[in-house]
Amino acid sequence: MTSPNANGATPKMETRGLTIRYGAKVAVKSVSMSLPERQVTALIGPSGCGKSTFLRALNRMNELIPGAGSDGEILLDGRSIYESHLDAVELRRRVGMVFQKSNPFPKSIFENVAYGLKVGGMTDRKAVAERVEGSLRGAALWDEVKDRMSESALALSGGQQQRLCIARALAVEPEVVLMDEPASALDPIATAKIEDLIHELKLRYTIVIVTHNMQQAARVSDQTAFFYMGDLIEIGSTEQIFTNPKEERTEDYVTGKFG
Repeated sequence: MTSPNANGATPKMETRGLTIRYGAKVAVKSVSMSLPERQVTALIGPSGCGKSTFLRALNRMNELIPGAGSDGEILLDGRSIYESHLDAVELRRRVGMVFQKSNPFPKSIFENVAYGLKVGGMTDRKAVAERVEGSLRGAALWDEVKDRMSESALALSGGQQQRLCIARALAVEPEVVLMDEPASALDPIATAKIEDLIHELKLRYTIVIVTHNMQQAARVSDQTAFFYMGDLIEIGSTEQIFTNPKEERTEDYVTGKFG
């Protein structure tokens, strides 16, 4: 049912038999999946199918939910993310997260992007400023905010706030960027900017994106995984999943027969 690696690329992250529970409820059932380096993997499926739960497991965010537990393995560069050498804080620096609802801090644009750097102990003002600028450029936001750095981030538009949150995630120089429906609350123009940005970011980062939008998955991803009721039904190259799915349930979902 699953392919260890849909397109032959080197895996940056991998899950083996990953099962996730919330109390007695099993949300993700024994999922084995490879996430190729510097590619975009889209997770699709109806609401409540386990895709966001799976995404949050990749940087141990589920641990913050009371009653959550898991079995199986999650590997980053071939090593378990639960090994003693890698605490949750360091893991979340290497595997960053961008949420569905943009969540800028009630601070200046500059302080939002610099926040993780300062928490991480970077004190050199020039180095911080350079990293902030580089991250905003990486998030395709610098030209829009370079003269407004001391203004509140809350004054930005919704699309700008989401790109600011991406810049904040990039500032700590992650290796993997997780995106949980990053454009679902945005208008079509802002959504197009986020999608263009994803194409640019995959040159440097491994990206995993949860999306309800079939067209978006088809536009931005290299491989697509279809989840249904906690199971990984099928994973393959995005072109194969959308044009020649092997599983009938996958075909029914991508053609709109249910969802």
